[in-house]
Amino acid sequence: MNHCQATAEEIRIDDRALSSSNNQRTRMLIFNCTEAASKFFSRVHKGKKITPVDNKPPSPAIEDDEASSSVEQWLVHAITVQRKHVLLVIHVKTRYCMVFANAQKADTEGFVAWFADRWREGLIRDAINHGLMDWVDGGIMPERMDQVCRDYKFYRRSHRSAQKHIDEIAWYFQGNAAEWGCLPQSEREEIGFDAAMNDTPRSSKGQKDTYWPNVEMVTHWLREYCAVDEAGIESALKRRLEAWREIRAFH
Repeated sequence: MNHCQATAEEIRIDDRALSSSNNQRTRMLIFNCTEAASKFFSRVHKGKKITPVDNKPPSPAIEDDEASSSVEQWLVHAITVQRKHVLLVIHVKTRYCMVFANAQKADTEGFVAWFADRWREGLIRDAINHGLMDWVDGGIMPERMDQVCRDYKFYRRSHRSAQKHIDEIAWYFQGNAAEWGCLPQSEREEIGFDAAMNDTPRSSKGQKDTYWPNVEMVTHWLREYCAVDEAGIESALKRRLEAWREIRAFH
């Protein structure tokens, strides 16, 4: 092999290594906690406050953090409904939300595990219901989602726009609980509530048009966790819209 051939081969190897490095970039969850959520995750032991929530985030505003597609920014709020703790979690970028009823106070690890399962389960159910499984890579997707959920940080930080949406979701949840006479009795019921809220059009400052959180999150998920390119995402969203219309027509 001559010098030119060896150099070309080295370049190809370096390119593959770089591609692999990009695919393995550090992914993590950032839970930005309101004052109520910060209190929920904290406890007192022998007179000393124990909390996972860092009062010194990297930036005062979430938008001022270093931009990275591998960092998932969520806002977490806590309320009490019928004497039970309820956590409301919303993805700052897409406004995709999840509600966790009867949560265990100060159980940080339990919450993160519950969050990871719910996030994955809600997206897979959405994909199945709307005919998107052809675009979901069964090898890449679980690995990437597991990776992002392994690393996480809690910060005491708010987000005015996302808080408005959380307050609206909390209002609906409290109204439903009053009508039902109880909180959701199963994970399936909670996922159903999440799905209804995420199929509600939202508007945000800086967004010209209204948008649907479920569509925004599915787009994000296909791109970041299923390794689907932009053409594939466009095809998947077209299929999803067709399925959504079929479901609406049936009901």
